[in-house]
Amino acid sequence: MLYAIIGTDNENSLDKRMEVRPAHLERLETLKNQGRLILAGPFPAVDSNNPGDAGFTGSLIVAEFDSLSDAQSWADADPYKSAGVYQETSVKPFKHVSP
Repeated sequence: MLYAIIGTDNENSLDKRMEVRPAHLERLETLKNQGRLILAGPFPAVDSNNPGDAGFTGSLIVAEFDSLSDAQSWADADPYKSAGVYQETSVKPFKHVSP
C-alpha cells in the first residue's frame, strides 16, 4: 500500500537540512531503485522553487510499504528526523487516484 510521509521542519533548520541531505537522498534513492517511491520533495517556505535562505517548512514522501508500521519505522529512521530537521512526522495511508 502507499503511504504519505509528511515531515514538518523545525524553525531555522536549513543548515541542518543541507548537512544531512545526502543521507536523506540516499534513502530515497533506495526506495526509487526498489520501484517503491512515487514522489518526494520539500515544501519551500516562500512561493519559489528556489527559496534561498527562507528554506523549507517540511517535506512530502509518497512511497509503497508493506504496512503502516513499516512506513512509520522508515520515517522514524530518516536522517532529517535524527538530526533535528523535522520537529514531527506524520505517516498516513494514501490512495493514489489520479493521474
